[in-house]
Amino acid sequence: MSIDAHLASLEKKHGELEAKLRVVLSQPSSHTETIVDIKRRKLRLKDEISRLRPHTEH
Repeated sequence: MSIDAHLASLEKKHGELEAKLRVVLSQPSSHTETIVDIKRRKLRLKDEISRLRPHTEH
């Protein structure tokens, strides 16, 4: 998989987690551990995207 394809995949997953987080936060009985897990996963993806992005901007 090329870096660009991998980056696109990570960005898609990040967007999906963002949508899932919005749904969870809109529910009155949101579980804190679920919210924390989603945010942690989003941050990991964002960190990986940031690490890869400089390689694609030459």
